[in-house]
Formats: sequence, C-alpha cells, structure tokens
Amino acid sequence: MAAGEVTLDPEIALFLREMRAEWAQHPPLESLGFPEQRAVCEAVRARWAEGGPRMARTIERVFDPGAGKLHVRVYLPDGAGDPAPALVYLHGGGFTLFSIDTHDRLMREYAAAGGFAVIGVDYPLSPEHKYPVALNRIEALMLWLRTHAAELGVDPARLAIGGDSAGANLSFATALRLRDRGEEGLVSAILSNYGYFSTTVSDEAEARFGGPGSIMDRAEAVSYYANYLTDIERERSDPLACPLLADLAALPPVLLVIPECDLLTEQSLVMDARLRAAGVAAEAIVYPGTTHSFLEAMSLAAVARQGIADGARFVAGCLSR
Repeated sequence: MAAGEVTLDPEIALFLREMRAEWAQHPPLESLGFPEQRAVCEAVRARWAEGGPRMARTIERVFDPGAGKLHVRVYLPDGAGDPAPALVYLHGGGFTLFSIDTHDRLMREYAAAGGFAVIGVDYPLSPEHKYPVALNRIEALMLWLRTHAAELGVDPARLAIGGDSAGANLSFATALRLRDRGEEGLVSAILSNYGYFSTTVSDEAEARFGGPGSIMDRAEAVSYYANYLTDIERERSDPLACPLLADLAALPPVLLVIPECDLLTEQSLVMDARLRAAGVAAEAIVYPGTTHSFLEAMSLAAVARQGIADGARFVAGCLSR
C-alpha cells in the first residue's frame, strides 16, 4: 500500500485499514453537527485507547486556572517521584475533535516509558470556542502550575509541553506566549508530534499525501483552521495561530516527531529548519512509512512504539537537567 510515491509500513497500513473499517460503520462526519462528530470520533478511537500500562495514580480535576474552566487528567506512573516532573500534553483533532479520552493510552504510554507524570488537557474546542480561547486557558494552566503544581503531585521546576497536530500548534503558541511575558523558564522542552503549524499546504503535499482515501487532505486540514479562526484571512498571519511564522528564538529544546507520508510533513521540516536558524536545540526524527496519527497505532505497530519511546526519552532527558 502506498501514499503518494512512498510505501507505507505494513503495520501502519493495517492500522489505517482497520480505522477505515470502523469509520465506515458511522455516517460521514461532514453530514453531522460538531457534537455528533465528536461522539463518532470517541467511538472510533475507543479501541485504540484501550490496554497499555497501568498508572500508580490518576487524578481528575475540573477547575478554572485563571482564564476559564479546564478538565485535566494527571497520570502518575510508578517511580515518578513526589513531586514528579511532568509533560503537559495537548491532544490533536484539528482544534475541533478528540479529547483526553481518545488520547488516554498515548499519554499513559509516555508516562510509563519516561517515568514522568503526564497532564492531559481537555481544552475548549472550535468552532464553539474560537482562537485564542484554548490558547488563553492553556497559558493560564501553565502559569497556575508555576505555583500550584504540588496540588497535582507535580514539580513546577520540571515541566515540558507537547502534543500532536493541533496540539503541537498549541504547545508552540503557549511556549511563545510564556517567553514573551518573561516566563520562558517555565517550559523545559517541547514535544511536537506531526505538528500543524500553518494554513498553507503545498500542491506537492496534496498530490502526494492528500486526495481521496488519504488520512487527511488539504480541504480537511484547511477546514480545521476555518473552525479555529474567526477571520482566517487576517489571522493566518498571526504567529500564535500559525507558529511557523513566529520568531522562535529562546524557545526550549524541541523534538519534532515527523511521519514520512503525511500532508503536514513539510510543515515540520520547515519548522525544524527555522528552529535551528533561531538557535534552538532542535531534533527531528522522520519515521519511514508512517502517516498522520501513526502513534495511535501503538498496539499494532513497532514504529509507533519507537516514536513514543523517542518522545519519552527526549522529555525525560530535558526534565532531568
């Protein structure tokens, strides 16, 4: 099975076939309202969030850290320490879909592999909550952790932030916000999994990895930004909405986890080059034969497990310094 000119990893190809079979049991998402779309996504993703490591302790909390209500789930693995270093993780879904439930296993895998806590964040979704509502609340959470992290068993001096796709976008935007207010030391690392950093998707990317049958094409990707932004023509030049346009100087170390066969691969490669040019300690790993969302195939695919191990290694290393 191929995506564009590149052959997919056989286990990732199996993951995609099984995902498509599950999606086929539901109405097309575009025929549904947003609450119904999210319910379908939860049902389709439920299988992939099952199993995996058990945590020593899990904390659920719904509270207002300063800019509106958030639901967080804190995963504390055996041996993480008290207080534990922590990765604040922001799920993907085009600013519109998914939750800490769809990403539950992924976050537990990171916690177990890295020996650190993971704080999953159910940030407010678009289009009901337009930019910068989610960003405001995530920034407020990070500032709250600076003085209240011990309430969650977490060490405020050892915090990383990360996420996949739109979550990677929000991770960069949050780090940029904190840097600009003189709080750059609050974030020790950024983990970026197949990040979505710009409204621009090239014709070449669409030809190779978009189109019918792809995991995500250009029209779908742009629709997510249309959900997120109030005025896409104006806000597409805002560096906190499109971090590929930002001044990236003085950001903490970054790991970019990059699928080879993804509509957004080009964005991560450009981000890597821009980070290095800005003097940021950036590491980029391209995983052959993988697509967007490949880390969720951890129960099937060795390459997904390797991607998680690499992210856990990076975060643990940064938080141990």
